[in-house]
Amino acid sequence: MRTLLVVVGAVVVSVPVLAQGIVSGQGGGGEAVGVLGPVNALGQEIERPPAPDGPPPRLPDGRIDLGDGLWIGGGPGDMASGLPKGELLPLLPWAKALMDDRARRPQDDPYYWCLPMGVPRVTPYPWRFVQNYTIKPTHMFILHEAIIHTYRQIFMDGRPHPSELDPTWFGHSIGAWQGDTLVIDTVGYNDKFWFDRKGTPHTTQLHTIERFTRINRGTLVNNITIDDPGAYSRPFTVTFNARLAPPGDELMENFCQENNQFGVAGGHTHPFARPEQK
Repeated sequence: MRTLLVVVGAVVVSVPVLAQGIVSGQGGGGEAVGVLGPVNALGQEIERPPAPDGPPPRLPDGRIDLGDGLWIGGGPGDMASGLPKGELLPLLPWAKALMDDRARRPQDDPYYWCLPMGVPRVTPYPWRFVQNYTIKPTHMFILHEAIIHTYRQIFMDGRPHPSELDPTWFGHSIGAWQGDTLVIDTVGYNDKFWFDRKGTPHTTQLHTIERFTRINRGTLVNNITIDDPGAYSRPFTVTFNARLAPPGDELMENFCQENNQFGVAGGHTHPFARPEQK
């Protein structure tokens, strides 16, 4: 059971929560961080044991096992936080203006409207790899607890990207192992999702290369190259770390549409219902 500590004055109460929080700089967008995890405006902390160390496990075929548990983090809550120290996002002027405009209307973030978060964004919810090693692997999947039981499909059979693709939220992904690093190359994105809660934009020219390296049992490093000449003056690379969730944690059923209190119920107009905001 994932638990939440709620601090009110001098009283500490433990209550169950349906999702684990995220670490600042790893999907957290710069929240304050306490000893046990992020602290939000209500003074809440997410209780977590330390991530395990030791060597990463391997499958019977010798490959690194990425699917022996759930992962938390590993992507941006703030894209710029993953840049090397001193670097800035190389936004083109129009993209910078769009990001500034989105900062004035954060309620338009498609994620708040139960839409997929795209790549490489993560959410406060856990996710996991599903690997196949019993036969010649043709596919790998990434399952997300967030929003609508979201999944990504990665083709592992050596096929190229199709010459023509319909733009989608997660694009078309092909994967391969380079030593102990899983490399996922993706194109064919739509331009609807935001990279992060700050509204960092992209276009349909987006091409991502994710390099997942499990450096020890409890830490997975995701090094991501972003190449989008429609929105950025040059390619750039960001790095985020994911941590292994405690043993026994499993993905929970989570359908955003069932309990969403943000959208129309909150008095907001759907962003894609306003053509000028698409």
